[in-house]
Amino acid sequence: MIMTRRTGVLPAELSSFVNRHREKGALKRSLAASRLVTVVGVGGVGKTRLALRVAAEVRKAFDDGVWWVELSALQDADLLAQVVAEVLGVQDVTLRPMTEVLAEFLAQRRLLLVLDTCEHLVEPCAELVDRLLRAAPGLRVLATSRRPLRIDGENLYALRPLEARRGGRGEPAAGVQLFLDRARAASGSFSLAERDREVVARLCEYVDGIPLAIELAAVRARALSVRDIVKRLDDRFGLLTRGSPGGPARHATLQTAINWSHDLCSPAERSLWARASVFAGSFDLTAVGEVCFDDQLSASDVLELVSRLMNQSILVREERPCGVRYSMLDTLRAYGRDRLRQAGEEMPLLRRHRDYYLSLARQFDARWCGPDQIDQYERLGREHTNLRAAIDFCLKHRQEHLAGLELAAALRCYWFGCGFIREGRYYLDRALALNPAPSRTRATALWACAWLANAQGDPDAADTRAAPALRYAQQEDDTETAAWAVHLVGLAAMLRGDHLRGAALAEHAASLHRQGGDPGLGLIAARAVQAVSLAAAAEFDLAATVAENAQATCDQYGERWLRSYLDWVRALAEMGRGDPETAAAHARGALRFKRLLNDHAGMAATLDTLAAALGALGQAERAARIQGIALQVWRTVGRPQLGAPALVAAHHYCQQQARGTLGDAAYQAAFDNGLTLDLGAAIAYALEEQAPPPSSAPQQTGRAPLTRREWQVAELVAEGLTNQQIAARLVIAKRTADAHVHHILTKLDLDNRAHIAAWATEHRAPVADDNSR
Repeated sequence: MIMTRRTGVLPAELSSFVNRHREKGALKRSLAASRLVTVVGVGGVGKTRLALRVAAEVRKAFDDGVWWVELSALQDADLLAQVVAEVLGVQDVTLRPMTEVLAEFLAQRRLLLVLDTCEHLVEPCAELVDRLLRAAPGLRVLATSRRPLRIDGENLYALRPLEARRGGRGEPAAGVQLFLDRARAASGSFSLAERDREVVARLCEYVDGIPLAIELAAVRARALSVRDIVKRLDDRFGLLTRGSPGGPARHATLQTAINWSHDLCSPAERSLWARASVFAGSFDLTAVGEVCFDDQLSASDVLELVSRLMNQSILVREERPCGVRYSMLDTLRAYGRDRLRQAGEEMPLLRRHRDYYLSLARQFDARWCGPDQIDQYERLGREHTNLRAAIDFCLKHRQEHLAGLELAAALRCYWFGCGFIREGRYYLDRALALNPAPSRTRATALWACAWLANAQGDPDAADTRAAPALRYAQQEDDTETAAWAVHLVGLAAMLRGDHLRGAALAEHAASLHRQGGDPGLGLIAARAVQAVSLAAAAEFDLAATVAENAQATCDQYGERWLRSYLDWVRALAEMGRGDPETAAAHARGALRFKRLLNDHAGMAATLDTLAAALGALGQAERAARIQGIALQVWRTVGRPQLGAPALVAAHHYCQQQARGTLGDAAYQAAFDNGLTLDLGAAIAYALEEQAPPPSSAPQQTGRAPLTRREWQVAELVAEGLTNQQIAARLVIAKRTADAHVHHILTKLDLDNRAHIAAWATEHRAPVADDNSR
C-alpha cells in the first residue's frame, strides 16, 4: 500500500489500465457534483479498477488525502467502522461507538474515502456513510458495489462493459485493447494480424465486453490462436444463448466465461483454485502449501501449480518488500468456493486454514518476547484479514468455538501492542460468551480481555474478567495465570488513582512470575506496571530502579516493546528527580521503537513527556511544537493522557510553561505547526532526525510526492548504488531500502531503477539542512 498522512492510502495497480477516457471523465464529474458516488455494475466489469484510477487522479484535490478501504474480505458487519478506522490510522481505545469516533475524527477534514466492494455489506455501509457525511462536510465517498447503498444524496454511476467496436483517438476499442494487452502479457510472442482484429472484436462481443471475461480468454493466447479461442467460445456461448432471443444476462455471460476457463484447467489446477478460495485477501506461498496441499495434491507441485494459475489470471501475483504475495479476484474466489462446497471439501479446508493461522498466532505468542518483534508484527499484519476470517469461522460453528477462543487469546500481544485493542476485545468478549466452561484456555482469554479492558480505560470490566481467571488459577495451582490476573487487577487499581495498591499488586505479580509463572514477558509487564505506579505516586527513585531492573530483563531476552514503555517510565522518573536532559534521552529512546510498531498511545504519552523535558530545558518553541504533534496522535487514540490525572496535570504544566515563555501567538503558531505536520516527519523532528518544515502546506515542487528519506534514496539510486549500498550509506536495514525503492516506483509510476535515476537527475534541487533547528 502507498501511505502518507497527506496523500492517504491507495493500493498499487498490478497490471496495465485500459484507459476508459469517457468513464473516467464522467466519474470525476459525478464526484465533483455529489458527496457520495457509487459505481455499480456486474461482477468483473471493472468497478474497482476504474475507482482506483480516478481516486489516484483526484488525490491532489483533497487536502487530507484519499483513503482506500477494501471490504471484500470483511464478513462481520460489526467491524466495518473499525476497519475504516484502521485505514485512517485511528486507534481509538475509548468505549465510545467507533462510528461516533470516526464522525468526530473526520469532522474538520477534507478527504475522499473509497469503500471498495460493498455489496455484501450494503446496509451497514449505508448507515456508516450516512452518519459520516452528515458529520463531516469536507468528506466525499466513492463506493463500488453491485447494489446501490440507497441513501439520500447518492449519485449512481452505472459502469458499462467495454466497447468492442468503437475506439477513439485512433486507438482500438477498449475491449480489443484489453485483449491485446493481456494476450501479450501471457505470451511474449503474441502478435495480431490485421485480418484477426475483427475476430477479437467478435470475441469481446461474445463475452459482452466484461473485462474479467476478456482477460480469461486472452490468457489462452499462450496455447491457442485467436481464431481457436473464438471458435471455442462460440461453441460455449451458443449453448448459453440457445432459446434466449434477447441474449443472456451479463452475470450468466461471465459465469459461462469462467466455466470455460475452469474446464480448460487441469484437475490439479481446478483443485487448487477451489482450495485457495478459503483465503481472505492475499497469501504467500508457504500458506498455500500448508493449507491447500495434501496426499491428493502434492506439496512438491505447489510452485508449479501456483504459477500455472497465475498465468491463467486466476491468481494475481504482487511483489512487495516482504516478498511475493498472491490473491484472487472476488468473482473468481466466489466461484472457487462454490466448487469447493460442491466437492464437500469446504469445512475441511476452512479448518486447515484456521489451523494454519492458529499456528502462526502461537508462534507469534511464543516469539514476541524476543529480538524479532518487528518481524513478527509485520508478518501478522500481512495476515490480518486471514486471521479475522479464521476467527469468524470458529465463532460461526459450535464445534470450533474453543479453537476460536484459543486463537483470539493467542493474539493478545498483537491486539495490545500493535494497535488493535478494540478489535481484540470485541473478539475475546464474543469468544468468551460462547465458551462458558472453565478451562486453561478460557482463563488465559479472561486475563487477556482484562488487559485490553484496562487499555480502554475500563478498570471495572478488567476486574470482572480477572476475578474468574484468578479463581481458576488458585483451584488449578496455575502460577502463570495467577500472576497475570493479579498484575491486571493492580493495573486497574493504578488507573483508578490508587497508585500504591497498584504498585504492591504488580510487585506481587512479579514475584509469582519469578516463582514459576512467566519469567519473560509476564515478569517484565508486571514490573512495568509497578514502575508506572511508583512514578505516579511520586516515588521517583524507586520507580527508576524498578524500571532499570526490568530493562535488564528485556535486554536478556532481546525484548524491545515493553522496554520502550520502561524508557518512558524512566523519563517520567527523571523528570521527577529534576533531570530533564536524561528524561529527554529516555523519551527519545522510547519513541524510536514505538513508531516502528505504530503504537499511537505509547507515542503520544512519550511525546508529552518529551515536550515537558524540553520545556524544562528552556526549548519552549520545540516543546510547543511537540505538544502539537502529541495532540495529533492523541486524537487518533481518543483518550488524551490516557485519562490519568498525573499525566493530565503534567501536560497542562508544560503547556503553561511554554506559553508563558513564548507568548500566546508564538506558542500557538508552533503548536499548530506540530498539529498539522505529516506524522512521519513529525516523529522524525521529535527525534531530532530532521528540522520541521516552515508550514504544514504540501510542497508544490517537482520532488513531491516523495518524502525526504525517499528523495535521499532516489538520489543514491541516481549515483548507481545498489539497495545494499544505500542501506549501508543511510544506516538502515536493506529491507527498509527495498521498501523505499518500491514506494518511489509506485508513487512516481516508474518501471525500474533506471527511470528513478533519470527522474532524480531531472528534479535535483538544493536540499535544506536536516540538522537545522
